[in-house]
Parts: sequence; C-alpha cells; structure tokens
Amino acid sequence: MMRTSDIAVVGAGPAGLAVATLLARAGHRVVVHERFDQAAPVGAGFMLQPTGLAVLDAMGLTAEVEALAQPIDRLFGREARRGRIVLDVGYAALSRPRRALGVHRATLFHVIHRAALDAGVTLETGRAIVGADAGRLTDASGRTGPAFDLVVDASGARSALAASHGSRRHELAYGALWATVPWPGAPFDPHALEQVYRGAAKMIGVLPVGRQPGRDQRLATFFWSLKTASYADWRAAGLDVWKAEVRTLWPEVAPVLDSLTDADQLTLARYGHHTLARPVADRLSVIGDAAHSTSPQLGQGVNMGLLDAFALSQALADHADLDQALAAYAAARRWHIRLYQALSLGFTPFYQADGRLLPWVRDHVLGKLARLPLADRLLAATVSGLLLDPRPRTLARAPGLR
Repeated sequence: MMRTSDIAVVGAGPAGLAVATLLARAGHRVVVHERFDQAAPVGAGFMLQPTGLAVLDAMGLTAEVEALAQPIDRLFGREARRGRIVLDVGYAALSRPRRALGVHRATLFHVIHRAALDAGVTLETGRAIVGADAGRLTDASGRTGPAFDLVVDASGARSALAASHGSRRHELAYGALWATVPWPGAPFDPHALEQVYRGAAKMIGVLPVGRQPGRDQRLATFFWSLKTASYADWRAAGLDVWKAEVRTLWPEVAPVLDSLTDADQLTLARYGHHTLARPVADRLSVIGDAAHSTSPQLGQGVNMGLLDAFALSQALADHADLDQALAAYAAARRWHIRLYQALSLGFTPFYQADGRLLPWVRDHVLGKLARLPLADRLLAATVSGLLLDPRPRTLARAPGLR
C-alpha cells in the first residue's frame, strides 16, 4: 500500500467525489478543487448501471441512493411513424439480473458529497485548475500552490489538464436538450427508459429518476435530440412550434411538454468523443470524462467514472510505488474503456445522424438481430457495462452483481 499522501482531486463531479472519498477512507489527505464557487450537481438524470452500482456497493452508499432513485427494468424504443419496436432490452436477461437505477444528479451528488465530507475530504471552491506539473497545480489566474504527491484530474470532458496531456476532442454534430420535469404517470412505464425515433435525426426520451433529496415529488428526465448548430434556430422559432412537432411524433408526451413553459428550462448538452491514450503521467491520473467521453447512447458516462475511481483507489492500495500504482490503474481500465468507446462511437450514428440509410438498418436489421437466441443477454450485458467485466476483483466476487 502506498504511504499516506497528499492528493489533489480536480473536479467535484461523481467521479471526483467518489475517488476523493475512497482515498480519504484509505488514510490519504485529500483536497478537492472545484472551479465553481459552490460544489453542486450539473445536468439532469441518468442511469446507474450494475457496474456503477457495484462501486456504490463497495462504498456502502447504494441503499441511500436506492431510497431516492427509481428502479429501471428495461430500455424501450420505437419508430414514430409505424410504431415499429427498435429497442427492447431488459435487465432480467442478465445471467444474474440486477436492475439499473434512474437517478437525478442531485441525488447522487448529495450522497457522495456527504460521504466525502464524512471521510475528511477538504473542498476548495472557486478555483479553476488549468495546469498540473509534477504535482503542483496552477489555476486560471496563474497562481501556483504547493506540490501534491498525486493529482487526480476528474474535471470533465473539457479538461484543460487532459488537453495538455494529449486529449483531442472530436465534437459531435448532435447534442440534446435536457430538462427535469414532474413524472407524467400513465401511460409511461415507471420502470423503463422510453424513447421514440424519427429516423436518426429526431429522438425523444423519458426516463424516470425518482426524487431529489428532501422532496416528495417524483421526477423524470426528458430529452430531445438536436444538432448543436441548430440551437439558436430552435430558440428563435419558439416553444410552441417545437412542442407541436414533438406532439406529432409522440402524442402521449403532451403532459411533459405542458410543464415546459420557458426555453431556459431545457439545457443544451454538447457531446464530443475522445479517449486519452495514456491516462497517467508524472504524479497525475485522469479519470472519468476527462479521460474518455462520448455520446450518451449507451448510458455509461457516470458509471465509467465510478469504475475509474475505484480502480485507481485499488491500484494505490495494492502498490507502494506510485508509478507502479498508476500503471496498474491504466492497465486495469484500458480494454473496457476502449471497447465501450468503440461501441459508443459505432452506435451513435444509428441514433443521431442525418440521412436515411443508418436508421433503416437500425429499424429493419438490428431489430431482427436482437431477437436471435442469446441476443437479449448480449444486449443486456452491453447496456449494463458488463462486457469485459470491468469490476475490480473485490466487486466481481460479490453475489448477484453479474
């Protein structure tokens, strides 16, 4: 085990807070640097897959999240014109079934943030870190602080630190508008992510995400696929024009639209794709979206970050030498990250792209292939993040997690 060290974590998202908690519990002195004046969740809801849940199991935090989240049994999508089923994946098909959880970001942040503080993590806010050299951080004002034994970059997809170590982000044409809305109730399935598609250029989704801490109202995350270059035109056209189009494609979504009365209720998410070839350097480790980001078609983002956090903490516990620990972390995550980055990049054009060929293949070929023997188990394992089972050895032995 590495000796007690001074460790800086850059970014107070789920991955950053998780790794800070794990390292502080292991006896290290941990400081989290957050660029905002107050650490807070950013974004709407998402799905915690069995992989991410396995990390929360190891941290002893699953029960707190489950109490607020919404269990998800399946992912279901259909084509808007004829109602043809395009996607139908159930977690019951796993060899050892485990549901996913629909979670609001505020819920996961609340639970892990409190765990970090309880573990003795120190938070420094209002300081944007733009450089790290031999453990010494530099902020946007040019101020440099004392050297840390290790810097963990968890600052997200547009990380300045990752960019200085070779990250090259490829911006994707399509993003999405996201909003948190009251749960609409029937006819929506409270245990499913439901989507409707018009070709690959239009996608609508409704995901139940449970409740936020301290509140009783059940919520959903609503999203609409949109080219980022078209965002200004979308705002200029006005909500009524857009709502009419959405209702035409999915009439049942009308109660969700009724709760959206201002364009500012919908946040534009811009997606990009990059994979850092080597997520470690001198006294530096890169985790989460800073190391690898892509479109959310497979819903792996937060889960991959949690896996990175656990793998790094495990490597530091197993190796007394820092360089060996960092090499072990990179090796432990390498092939799972590369597989899911490739899958995400390959699947995205079937769901977010111009043209007619790819959505035709999706609707008429992929849907039929999904009904072949054992295909349901393969698809369930794919969306669960369990291909090349990424869970560290202490998690993979736990019962009921396959």
